[in-house]
Amino acid sequence: MWSEGSIKVGNSTFHYWVKHYDEPSEYGIDEGRISKLMLKRNGEIAYNFDRGLDVEAADEDTKYALEILLMEYN
Repeated sequence: MWSEGSIKVGNSTFHYWVKHYDEPSEYGIDEGRISKLMLKRNGEIAYNFDRGLDVEAADEDTKYALEILLMEYN
């Protein structure tokens, strides 16, 4: 299942796409339910996970947005 939305952290607004499942997987973030997650800010990729880490969190705002999404979907 795909979920898409926006999240505001500090002065940053991130657009996100998350592919998540009902059950955890070895391909998920921390072997959780999220297999794909992209965060974009101002059209630039701030974080990307596609069955493995592709782009690390760009800064503290990105890390916080990621934590929020992990709590909701992972």
